[in-house]
Amino acid sequence: MTQKNNENSADTAFADKQSISAIKAHGEKIVYAVLAVLLIFFGWQYYQKNYAKVDTVAADMYTNIATTDEQLLQVAQEGDKTAKAELAGKQEALFADIDKLVLEHDKTAYAWQALMIKARRQVAVNDLPAAVTTLNQAVSVAQLVGDDGLLAMSKIRYGRAMLANNDVEGALSIANESLPEAFEASRQELLGDVYMAKNDSESAKKAYSTAWELMRERQENRAVLALKLQSLGVRAEPIKVLSAAPAAQNQTNQQ
Repeated sequence: MTQKNNENSADTAFADKQSISAIKAHGEKIVYAVLAVLLIFFGWQYYQKNYAKVDTVAADMYTNIATTDEQLLQVAQEGDKTAKAELAGKQEALFADIDKLVLEHDKTAYAWQALMIKARRQVAVNDLPAAVTTLNQAVSVAQLVGDDGLLAMSKIRYGRAMLANNDVEGALSIANESLPEAFEASRQELLGDVYMAKNDSESAKKAYSTAWELMRERQENRAVLALKLQSLGVRAEPIKVLSAAPAAQNQTNQQ
């Protein structure tokens, strides 16, 4: 019995020595593995408590802005003089909310959408210098978000606002920038508008025609572009729009 106990003790001691040797040989790897798991866990917890929360806050802020914007649009359409008299103050409050959203969450698409609302309202009251400033800010936000589509739309609208504000060279600079293929038709149309402002009808005709052919390839129509071509003596061949492409048409209208 004593011999058996001694054998067991020897086996246990041998096993302990093997364990100690294994820890010495692989201890560093084990520590790194544990640290990696802990970093992943606490990193996820940090994201959930901070970034995920920020996205939710930005979404809530934008929802309130969009709701207020819709309410102001309804008041403006109803023609109530008393209600309209309150619009100026409410719009200032709306702009303050938009500025707060952009300041605190400038790396979100919600900030970009809010700036689009602000620019639209500024254009509606013919405050073009302010709209130019807002759309320039939208370009910066789109760059922070890292979305090529938002950036392209921002630049096109920025260029149009500059042109409306008589900054022809600034608009030309934007129109000459390279944009994603999906926005090439809009870029060419903007380029045509710039050439018209510079009294260069031949260049405008070329740009408008290029835009029209790009629209034809996508089987999307743009009535305003057809009118621009007609004003230059060019008959725009009708584009047959497929009924299966309403989403694409909506995207084009937004550009």
